[in-house]
Amino acid sequence: MLKINHDNFYIDFDRELIEKCQTNAPRYTSYPTADRFNFSYNLKEHLSQIKSELINNKSPISLYIHIPFCNTLCLYCACNKIITNDRNKIIKYLKYLEEEVRLYYEQVGKKLEVLQLHFGGGSPSWLSVDEITQVMKFLHKYFNFAKAEEISIEIDPRHTTNEFMQVLKDNGFNRISIGLQDFDEKVQKIVNRVQSYSDSKMILDTAKRLNFHSTNIDLIYGLPLQTLNSFAKTIDTIIEMYPARIALFNYAHLPHIFMPQTRINEKDLPKEQEKLDILQMSVTKLSNAGYVFIGMDHFALPNDSLTLALKNKTLQRNFQGYSTFANSNMLAFGVSSIGIIGNSYYQNIKDLEEYYNKLDKKELPIMRGAILSIDDIIRKHIIQDIMCMFSLDYYKIEKMFSIKFEKYFMHELIKLKNLNELGLLFFTERGFQVTAKGRFLIRNIAVVFDKYINKDTVEKNVEIKRYSKVI
Repeated sequence: MLKINHDNFYIDFDRELIEKCQTNAPRYTSYPTADRFNFSYNLKEHLSQIKSELINNKSPISLYIHIPFCNTLCLYCACNKIITNDRNKIIKYLKYLEEEVRLYYEQVGKKLEVLQLHFGGGSPSWLSVDEITQVMKFLHKYFNFAKAEEISIEIDPRHTTNEFMQVLKDNGFNRISIGLQDFDEKVQKIVNRVQSYSDSKMILDTAKRLNFHSTNIDLIYGLPLQTLNSFAKTIDTIIEMYPARIALFNYAHLPHIFMPQTRINEKDLPKEQEKLDILQMSVTKLSNAGYVFIGMDHFALPNDSLTLALKNKTLQRNFQGYSTFANSNMLAFGVSSIGIIGNSYYQNIKDLEEYYNKLDKKELPIMRGAILSIDDIIRKHIIQDIMCMFSLDYYKIEKMFSIKFEKYFMHELIKLKNLNELGLLFFTERGFQVTAKGRFLIRNIAVVFDKYINKDTVEKNVEIKRYSKVI
């Protein structure tokens, strides 16, 4: 059992408890989760949401831009991507991307204020310096960035240059996230992502030299051929590089959902015990190096805005994970992207040609979505508090939604008692608080309030295999 205290934020890695509570559950970047969106949500409903929630709303919004292109296929990847070296495909895509942005501007009728912008993929850094400037130019044409606090992008160091980093800075970017996963050459080769230490360090050093506000490195534990000793070397190297944030993701091997993963031999994956050894070692090393455990799989330096948000109880969660800018409308552009307008979610078409066909007809390329019921909204607030505040105040929920918590959540309270007996949480006068050991199993607690999963399990006796394991 590992116990570490960082400024009253305790880490308690209870190995026995984690093994006992191992299950599958969503990551809750939204509630309801994206797999619960429905196809009855159509363009008419979407336009109605835009009219009611955006036209007269003066609050700043967030933007998400999906760039699906990569030049190589990483076998572990579960993102919506297109592998290509044909620059003409990118040129065409950006043309249609601008058309989608223009159509939203036409519907709203004014330049909305932007608080946050994030480029995801795919590999958005596969754009050229001229192309990233092109995208920023047309975004400025249709949105107001005068009050933007964060402009971020996901970086693949294998094709990112100093010039590209300078252009990012010149265009207002102030945060980057570097895809790294593992430095071990055997692991890199077997997952088809060979990436040198020098390339990754150059990007991180350049970001620091250019005074980017924050840098993040993504790592994955549980990849094929990983061992405790090999990943310990990766963690040691990352600590020396000293990024502001680290995301330590659990590899979810779901080949029945993500086709590239069929090329990974399950025999090469570390066994469950070694996987836990790797996680425990990583948590220990990162904590001893001064990184604060934010929650689930995120770590940050004590002075990073993510840590400050945790301390100030303003931490939030969106489709990119833990965030300081999630509680706002988010318009999402590009194939497969997911956005939030008021109490509704929407997702764009996933197929590229169909996406183009919709835009040729001057139609927003909506594929599916969800308008949240009152019950969804209540549970969304509860799950957000559990995932970000690591506590729940029953009285607050009662006051917000005019319900009697104990009556409304009678069945959920029975399950919470079981989690209390296991040591994941303890009850307070007004609700419950997640324990230090429970923070590693926060999805086990949040899933208690997921109506959709509980309905599947109880009524249909369905085993939830679509989600990754909690650890």
